[in-house]
Amino acid sequence: MGKVAVAAAVVCVAAVSAAAVVVVRHRMRNSGKWTKALDILKEFDDKCQTPISKLRQVADAMTVEMHAGLASDGGSKLKMLISYVDNLPTGDETGIFYALDLGGTNFRVLRVKLGGVENVKKEFQEVSIPPNLMIGNCEDLFDFIAGELAKFVATEGEDMQIPAGTQRELGFTFSFPVKQSSIAGGTLVRWTKGFNIEDAVGQDVVEELTKAMERVGLDMRVSALVNDTVGTLAGGRYSDPDVIAAVILGTGTNAAYVERANAIPKWQGLLPKSGEMVINMEWGNFRSSHLPLTEYDESLDNDSLNPGEQIYEKMISGMYLGEIVRRVLLKMAVEAEFFGDTVPSKLEKPFILRTPDMSAMHHDSTPDLKVVATKLKDILEISNTSLKMRKVIVELCEIVATRGARLSAAGILGILKKTGRDTIKEGEENQKSVIAMDGGLFEHYTKFRNSMQNTMDELLGEEASKNVIIKLSNDGSGLGAALLAASHSQYREYIEST
Repeated sequence: MGKVAVAAAVVCVAAVSAAAVVVVRHRMRNSGKWTKALDILKEFDDKCQTPISKLRQVADAMTVEMHAGLASDGGSKLKMLISYVDNLPTGDETGIFYALDLGGTNFRVLRVKLGGVENVKKEFQEVSIPPNLMIGNCEDLFDFIAGELAKFVATEGEDMQIPAGTQRELGFTFSFPVKQSSIAGGTLVRWTKGFNIEDAVGQDVVEELTKAMERVGLDMRVSALVNDTVGTLAGGRYSDPDVIAAVILGTGTNAAYVERANAIPKWQGLLPKSGEMVINMEWGNFRSSHLPLTEYDESLDNDSLNPGEQIYEKMISGMYLGEIVRRVLLKMAVEAEFFGDTVPSKLEKPFILRTPDMSAMHHDSTPDLKVVATKLKDILEISNTSLKMRKVIVELCEIVATRGARLSAAGILGILKKTGRDTIKEGEENQKSVIAMDGGLFEHYTKFRNSMQNTMDELLGEEASKNVIIKLSNDGSGLGAALLAASHSQYREYIEST
């Protein structure tokens, strides 16, 4: 071989060797990034662990906070608000009642004809609130609501007419912080959910609605003012006398339950005839050192509009689960180049990844996880992900959902412990405790719901778990408001007093 040929061969071999070195280094670099990404995931998983021993500590802490909140106002992070609902529906209510369910940018008006549990007829209409009224003044907002309610009343059919000589009665579900003073009265503490009508704060919302109805010529009495969770409890109790509590797991979360009236030291009135009172816990504000908080929870809280508040809600509710997933993915993208050399710009946008999207990825059963790939592309503009990467994302969704579901179960156990229903007592083997559930997270996120139910079974044990039933109660807050208007009707009170 000539010198030129030898030299060329040497150069060729050197080039191949150099290329091989680059490939090896690239693979080693990629391997290092992948290891870093998995380390981030594992560290997060470790901090999210909820063994039964920890969940029992969370449940015990919930019970302690419930006692403290009942003992005095401000004694606990749990508000433990007296609802003044001491007369829950029995299933015997009859008549035609209205409900107004105001909980966000839309509200619903309902007309309900009650004729026993098996004979309930509902008619409803949903109305969107114009954005300008959400930041306007109190009178304009309530005039709009009353006007839409009057239009709905005008559509009454012949079979939905109230008896002559009687007044229409309304249950008002008002899902904003209210300091309640009676079954049909309460002052607005503050607005949430995008509303900012300053002259309404401190006003009695029932009085404001009543004045608005008078201005539009609508003769209707507000017989009950209720929180949506209290309404869900009432709706559940109507069809099932074993319902003792209600939990909403949706965008936000809350719980209400039936308490013995003589167990409420801060109760300022006479003990109700029934001896029971529904308590609105406002449990989203629960906090305990036993909650498995991570750096992602802490950063989410710090960046929120209410830092230091609603910690439990920020760990278990639909508003936040997808955001926690996004924050973990962002760290993986920044520190481990999980999605490549450049951090996807969309991934840096808070709340861009919603919990329904997270649920869709978590439930993806296609062999190549096509749903995950589609969501990443459509929402975050991330393409060309490998199956291995998509499996990591599904695992991340599993970690976040499982933690939320198990912590939700621990909260329910706290209520059962407070009411003495967490164990089977002699002579009470057949006592059922039904928890009425509402909210899109519980209804639609199947793996979340199943994990919560399995955790309840673990916490209670085989025997006790047979007596605790978690049951979906659709449209509880709207129907419940109408039912509470019925059970607190001015005409019912008159009949019972004669």
